[in-house]
Amino acid sequence: MPAMWQRLTNPDILIYLDVSMEEAARREGLDKPSSWWIEEREVRLAHARQHCDLYVDTTHLSPKEVLDRILSYLAG
Repeated sequence: MPAMWQRLTNPDILIYLDVSMEEAARREGLDKPSSWWIEEREVRLAHARQHCDLYVDTTHLSPKEVLDRILSYLAG
């Protein structure tokens, strides 16, 4: 399961978008993070995070700032 992203798509570039638990809950309109949050991030996505080409913590970024970082990376 941890390397499923490689088996299903085997991308040329892997961009990992991350967010804090608190901000994820806020964006979802919740008082606290979803019950699946820790397992999803720490177990299912850990391998992808370790092998990503670009890691972007979106916690304090606007969608435009996220896009700008990604486009800048892709432009080389």
